[in-house]
Amino acid sequence: MEQSKKFLLTEKDIPTAWYNVLTDMPVKPAPILNPSTREPLKAEDLYPLFAEELARQEFNDTDRWIEIPDEVREMYKIWRPTPLVRARGLEKALDTPAHIYFKNESVSPVGSHKLNSAIAQAYYCKKQGVTNITTETGAGQWGAALSLAAKHFGLELAVYMVKISYHQKPYRRSIMQTYGAEVVASPSMSTKAGRKIITDHPNYQGSLGTAISEAVELAMSTPNCKYTLGSVLNHVSLHQTVIGLEAEKQMEMAGEYPDVVIGCFGGGSNFSGISFPFLRHNFSGERSTRFIAAEPLSCPKLTRGAFKYDFGDEAGYTPLIPMLTLGHNFAPANIHAGGLRYHGAGSIVSRLKTDGLIDAVDIPQLETFKAATLFAQSEGIIPAPESSHAIAATIREALKAKEEGVRKTLLFNLSGHGLIDMAAYDQYLAGDLANYEVSEADVAANTADLMEAK
Repeated sequence: MEQSKKFLLTEKDIPTAWYNVLTDMPVKPAPILNPSTREPLKAEDLYPLFAEELARQEFNDTDRWIEIPDEVREMYKIWRPTPLVRARGLEKALDTPAHIYFKNESVSPVGSHKLNSAIAQAYYCKKQGVTNITTETGAGQWGAALSLAAKHFGLELAVYMVKISYHQKPYRRSIMQTYGAEVVASPSMSTKAGRKIITDHPNYQGSLGTAISEAVELAMSTPNCKYTLGSVLNHVSLHQTVIGLEAEKQMEMAGEYPDVVIGCFGGGSNFSGISFPFLRHNFSGERSTRFIAAEPLSCPKLTRGAFKYDFGDEAGYTPLIPMLTLGHNFAPANIHAGGLRYHGAGSIVSRLKTDGLIDAVDIPQLETFKAATLFAQSEGIIPAPESSHAIAATIREALKAKEEGVRKTLLFNLSGHGLIDMAAYDQYLAGDLANYEVSEADVAANTADLMEAK
């Protein structure tokens, strides 16, 4: 393991405002629609479901900078700013001329980037007088983050955890329960949506789309309760831009600027967080950085999805979102990167990908664990299975630079550590994991009846 160099900021360098990429996009996303009338929604249409300020942030395409409330920023100080690290150990292991940097979001109290938005969402709910919140979680990072944030602000939280992850990752469930949240394996018998799915598919191990349906249903049927979301929507991506804004300052300290910025991709929160602040310089013509979203081969919405209006959940409770999607009925394979097992991409990233402003790659599960193991051995950090997709994509770029004899500067987001994912590593090391691929026929069948997005 090589001595890698850290670039550290101080508390005064924590951003005072989030960056709103919508204001700078050459082409803005199409509006989200009411599924009944097919008319564009307004912020107030989401007030029954979300805290009002979060609904306003979702539709805000005029304010380039949105101030971070003092109470949120004070909580950020518990672990922010996070380190930027030059991965000299990984560079040496790959024998590459590329300079590799990673933003280490795994140092948060819950071990991932998800706390950046969890604190903000819990704050706005508390400020409005909400007493109860609901959410979904895939691998458990978002559920853990929101559990801590809810406890801090005195909110009651119910988490619907995708059933396969509920059993694969029992310690993430324990973390949520330790912070005081109620955790339910999804699909469950506690909601109409869950009961229907179990009746139709008794052995179904769940998906993020299913868990969202259950969390939305509970929020809408419970007094003084709001729903919160860990990815996909604009306001979540907004809160995560603290990552890239800090990284900009740290790259300047390092005396470099990234040629390529990489993040793993499920719904878009951590990819947006690391990339959007750098992307604004591409919009202005100052830079020509390449951006790569790394998703699973088994859930390839960016690389093989259709650009359609689709529901964000399986039961069809949410508005229609213009997204690159595999179809809201898509049943993802039971890979260990549970946070990336989502059928669609957020409207902003879908627009950027469709317009050719970002790239995407899909990566087999075994390649991600091979990359994760090399990273652990060379940098000393065991990464989350989700983050390992970004590492694998970075390794591809570093080896390409070696073949071409070009020195590139690569930056990726280490969105979380994998210390609670060791069962997945056990299976990988024992040779018990497999790759999964989606057929074109499945994608076509799942998206055939959806309305085209523009």
